[in-house]
Parts: sequence; structure tokens; C-alpha cells
Amino acid sequence: MATDTTKEVLLLASGDLRLAANQNCWPAQQAMEEQLSAALARQGWSVKRAHPYDSEKQHGFLDSQKMGIEVFRTLDPHQPLIVAESVWQYSHHVLAGLTTHKGPILTVANWSGQWPGLVGMLNLNGCLTKAGVAYSTLWSEDFTDAFFEAGLQQWLAEGRVTQDYSHVKSFGAATLPATDEQTGRAFGKRFQQNKAIMGVFDEGCMGMYNAIVPDELLHATGIFKERLSQASLYAAMRDVTAAEAQQVFDWLLARGMKFNWGTNEATQLTKNQTLEQCKMYIAAVRISADFGCDTIGIQYQQGLKDLTVASDLVEGLLNNTDRPPVYSKTGEELYAGQALPHFNEVDECAGLDALLTYRLWNELGLQGETTLHDLRWGQAYDTGAGEEFVWVFLISGAAPPAHFVGGYEGASSERQPPMYFRLGGGSLKGVSRPGSLVWSRVYVMDGKLHCDLGVGEAVALPAAETQRRWQETTPEWPIMHAVLRGVSRNQMMARHKANHIQVVYAPYEAKAHQACRIKAAALAELGIEVHFCGDVKGLVPDAVLNSAKHAVLPG
Repeated sequence: MATDTTKEVLLLASGDLRLAANQNCWPAQQAMEEQLSAALARQGWSVKRAHPYDSEKQHGFLDSQKMGIEVFRTLDPHQPLIVAESVWQYSHHVLAGLTTHKGPILTVANWSGQWPGLVGMLNLNGCLTKAGVAYSTLWSEDFTDAFFEAGLQQWLAEGRVTQDYSHVKSFGAATLPATDEQTGRAFGKRFQQNKAIMGVFDEGCMGMYNAIVPDELLHATGIFKERLSQASLYAAMRDVTAAEAQQVFDWLLARGMKFNWGTNEATQLTKNQTLEQCKMYIAAVRISADFGCDTIGIQYQQGLKDLTVASDLVEGLLNNTDRPPVYSKTGEELYAGQALPHFNEVDECAGLDALLTYRLWNELGLQGETTLHDLRWGQAYDTGAGEEFVWVFLISGAAPPAHFVGGYEGASSERQPPMYFRLGGGSLKGVSRPGSLVWSRVYVMDGKLHCDLGVGEAVALPAAETQRRWQETTPEWPIMHAVLRGVSRNQMMARHKANHIQVVYAPYEAKAHQACRIKAAALAELGIEVHFCGDVKGLVPDAVLNSAKHAVLPG
């Protein structure tokens, strides 16, 4: 890949757009880059940082698309390049440059829950996959483990990293039980024929190119976008009365929900912030009803964050079937007895998945509340059935109370971290109850919609371990302890094409397998390329997508 005289790797670090986040997270990035540079030195390679530390900003991240493009103009397009991530990052800061880079590309993250570097890397991987850019990917806790060093050595020698995809099975090559396939395909036909409206409150959150579904691909599934403005949402909030907001708040108190208030608006959750969120909740439902939306996504992180409180409490309530009633100005209850599925951060792939899942589960007589989570981090733990890899699924507050131990009584709202959410607002926090799961991810690859899905289990961990994991990540946010059946940590990281993962409960394990098969058939009926991941029972034959290993993504 390079001669002895040119054994140099370019290193870039994509960061946040928010200055406070970049400054707070910079020490972790520095430590990670030192470890990565040492690993490269052991292989006989040096590192050239493609952009310097900025003493005025007090960090060394690429913090805008403009800056990213300017930096790439100065680089040798054939030189091997690493994007190193230990923080949440905005993928569009580097995407433009990476689309025309001709040398080998490696994305690398530190295996840490502290700042969501793994989440940022997975988002970048999903963006590169959608864009058709070849890349390889690696992750490590300290950059000395055998898995990382072998992968790095291969990338330096060959310009690619071979990953294990043997857990992936093709829907098209497997035979489902006839009743499952008929049930799923019949649902898919109705879903497509009846059509649905996806309300998008400003598109393209935080540079998440992978989260935007091209209209022509979405239309084929029967879903059509209604492009809405967060400015309209803010305006509608001002039309909600204090009495209406108080009614929502009183409903939550009556259900036993707790609010951890303080008095400092800058650093603590206040009652005023919570009541503003109640106004946003009412405004969102009213706008959705006016436009006939079946599912909505609020971007929040850009624009709205400079005007008002966080949307996360709102999002969690919308995703719950049992939620505070909202009435039109003429007194009609809106979406009575229904959730209004919300896709966090306007992730349209998750929005398609959430709407289909909620409706399908309801038709199957199952509890349909669903949410996305960040695939944040994880560690092995003995759950009582031996040591298993237990993922930390974490999201900023959009999980529905139906997922929590104790429901609303087990839920609390805590002030969102000021470095991300300057004007505050609360999360919808809880611990996800033990139970069988179906997980999935819709993504765009090779100009088509794809979906990976499988089964798993939300497990109970001791309170002390839950608290430890919260403290290692973001303790204000809802958490799910998840075990994915038949998918190892490294297989999941290598394959997953997004920062988000969709989850929904099933009443018991066998039903989870059946519902997974039915959902796969429904997705296939919509023209989506479906891939079973891990141990999904009842497939005959259990055909493996590709028998051994895959190398450079997207492949």
C-alpha cells in the first residue's frame, strides 16, 4: 500500500458543531489519538494529523463541513487515512472529503461509553455505506488487543480489514413457515396500498446523511414525507395555553412519574422547562393531526435547540400508547388510544421501521410500543446464565414508559446535559424491563433500502451494575441492557450501518422469533432487502448469506 519512505497515515477527527461539546470531550480524544499513534508506531508507521489543535477554540476537531472541505483540499487524495473517533461527531464534516478520497479509509473508535465515539463512528459508517464509499472499520479499548492489531496490520498491508459476517442470512435464500410469510406479506400489501404520511420537522439532523431516505425509495413502501418546519412547531407552542400544559403535567404526576427539579435554569431541570415540554407535546400532536401524519420526527439539535427546551420528553410520550390526551382547539381528542410513533433525530430509516412495527405488532395482538436507541457501548456480564455480552442501548429520552420497569412509576425526567442542550428540558428516563426483543435497522446501501433484523433479550442487571453503566455513559438517559442472540460484539459492530437500533418487545422468546419472521416478510413485500442476523429460529433452510467473511464495506 505504501513504500518504506511513505509509511505515513493521515489522521482526522470529526467533532460536534457545538463548542461546549468539543471542548469537554477533547481530552478523551487526545488520549485516544496517543494510543492509536502508538499502535501505528508498533507497525512501523507514523501519523500526520491533518488539522491542528486550535488554541482559541481549545480543541482539535473538525467542527463544520466548511472546515472539513478546506482541510481535504490540502491532503494527498491517495494517502491512507484514518478517521479517529472518541466522541459524537457530525458525519458531514468529513463526508464530502471522503467521497473523493482515493486512498484506503479506516474509521476507528475507542471502546468506551464515556463519550459516544462508537455511536459517532457507526453513524459515519452508515453515511459512507449510503454514499457508496469503500471503507474499513475497527474499534478497541486500549488499541493493544489482538483483534485490533491484526485488523490494523491487514489494513496497512492490504488497504482493507476482513470482518466476520457469517451471522448474516438472506431472507431470499430462506424458507419461512407458510403462515408467517402469508401474514407478513398480507400486512405489507395493506401497508403499501393504504399509504402513510411521515412528518419531518426539518431534515438532516447533525449531519446524519444515512438517516435521510431518498423520496423515491420511501414512496415504494407507501410512505410519503410531509416536510414541516421546527419554526412552525415553536410557533404552535406559543398557542398552547398554560392551563393545557398543566393538564398534561398533572396527568403525568397522577401516573407516578418523577421530575428531578432544581432552580438553576442553566444546569438544572426546572418546572418551567417541563411545562414548556408539555406545550411542545401538545403542539406536535396538533400539527401532526392537521397534516394527517402517521409518524413524525423532530430534529431539535439544530435550530430548535437555540429557541426552546429539548424534545426528548415529548418524543417518549408520543411513542407510548397510554399517554396524556391531546385535544384540538375544538375539543376533539387527537390520536385517541394510539401512540404517534416518533423517530428521534429525524432518522427516517427508524421512522419507517417504527411505523411498520407499531402497526404490525398491534395487528398481531402484541404490545407495539417501539423506540430507537443508540448502540452506545457494552461489556460482558454474568446474567445468571453464564457470561454474555450485554449491550448498553441508550437514547436521549425517546423511549416509551411501556418499556420501563414500573411504567410511568419507574420513569423520571432529568435535565439534559448542558453541553448538548443549552436551554435544558428533561429526558424520559427509566430502565427497560426484562423480556424478549426483536431488533432491527433499516438503512440505504447500493441505492436500495435494506433491513437487518434479529432477536434478543432485555436482561435485568443488579442495581449497582445498572448505575455503573449509567455513570460510564449518560445517567440522565433511558437504558436497556440488551443481549443479541447469535451476534457477537465484533460482528455487530462490523455489520451495523447506523448509530441507531430499533427495538420492540415480544411476550416470550418463541413469539419473538415468529414476529421477527413475519416482520421480515412484511418488509420484503415492500421491496426492502432483508437480512436475518444471528439466531432467528424457524428458517428452512438456514441459508447463510455469504459463507465466510467479507472485507471492505459497504461491499
